Amino acid sequence: MKVHFLLAFLFSGVLWSQTDTRIYEIINAISSERIEADITKLAGFGTRNTFSDTISETRGIGAARRWIKSEFEKISKDCGDCLNVFTQRDLVKAEGNRRIPKDTWIVNVVAIQKGTTHPNRYIIMSGDIDSRNSDGSDFTKDAPGANDNASGMAGAIEAARVLSNYKFESSIIYLGLSGEEQGLFGGKGFADHAKEKGWEIIGVLNNDMIGNIKGVDGIISNTDFRIFSEPVPPTETEQERNARRFYGGEVDGNSRQLARYVYKTTKTYMPEMNPMMIYRLDRFGRGGHHRPFNDLGYAGIRIMEAHENYTQQHQDLRTENGIEYGDKLKFVNFDYAKKLTAVNAITMASLAWAPPAPTKVAIGGIVAPSAKLKWDKVPGAVGYKIYWRDTTSPTWDHSRFVGDVSEFTLDGIVIDNYFFGIAAIGKDGHESTVVFPNSIFR
Repeated sequence: MKVHFLLAFLFSGVLWSQTDTRIYEIINAISSERIEADITKLAGFGTRNTFSDTISETRGIGAARRWIKSEFEKISKDCGDCLNVFTQRDLVKAEGNRRIPKDTWIVNVVAIQKGTTHPNRYIIMSGDIDSRNSDGSDFTKDAPGANDNASGMAGAIEAARVLSNYKFESSIIYLGLSGEEQGLFGGKGFADHAKEKGWEIIGVLNNDMIGNIKGVDGIISNTDFRIFSEPVPPTETEQERNARRFYGGEVDGNSRQLARYVYKTTKTYMPEMNPMMIYRLDRFGRGGHHRPFNDLGYAGIRIMEAHENYTQQHQDLRTENGIEYGDKLKFVNFDYAKKLTAVNAITMASLAWAPPAPTKVAIGGIVAPSAKLKWDKVPGAVGYKIYWRDTTSPTWDHSRFVGDVSEFTLDGIVIDNYFFGIAAIGKDGHESTVVFPNSIFR
């Protein structure tokens, strides 16, 4: 009996600390050459402005989205029709929209890889199809949009090529969104579509500009990248807001937990990279296509380069005072785009192989020398891990695997001094996102 107990204990220790060699396979399979070819193709359409040509086969957003759809269809054919490829569209009217010069169909391109166990749970990687020059309504002049955002779109296509070779418990969506530059219309349309379908979206990884390594400030780095996330969902209730005054959680919403998941997965499998947790919805006063998902309460973050170059963003192609303006192919670093594509791919794989996160987590231990936690068990979990951190720390710094139980007491750890959370652990060691306590007990 003692031997069996010891073996079980040792096995559980290996289980929660192991890494999955398939994740390294995924990293190695991402191709900078394929990403370069895809960015080159997208930039070659001249302009992908939301209002540009939809008939031509060689120029405009219509040609670009048809090509993206054809690439997803080729990937699906290679994996035995494992992707459901389709377009989703909404009509946006000019009336009442100052940035919409004419009634326009906003068309998104979608490829869904269905999960084997939790097909209604979705992880999304998105990139933007559209591009712009200095005038977002100018749909005639060139706007190659090589970095903004052919790089993110190419990353989503490449992630589909690689991850389609694997089976996952949860579903993955590879998504090309339109109308970003005029007001995030594509993201809003697809987020509404997902809500109408009753999909459980557990994470949106919005990739917007993942190819530039030289900042306008002169800093050059091919290892830094930013993860933008809002602190709590805008859909939280007044009761939840009031509870935070007494129990904490000001920076522990679902999007912030998703950002921490990307950070941890990157540090585990790609330690050469430097993920920067930015405690903000997006860049100062600006927006991205994860926001419409956030607006509906879904976890969503923005992954992008750390050092932007504004002379290459939203600019007419020109040279002034010796400065070359415009979002040209020559400014994209394809090896860097490969690295950030890998960050996305391993995050989605880890989440899609992991069990669902617990929905109810309760905490107790008020005026006591120990912290107590209870949670609802979830299907597919072989155990659970308690995380905790200093209240001023941006990341989960301490953890303990506690086995296949639904409650545990951390003796000697005072509840007042830390924040706590629970993650479910699957058979291959993959973890759900951490869930911050959403109720208390005494």
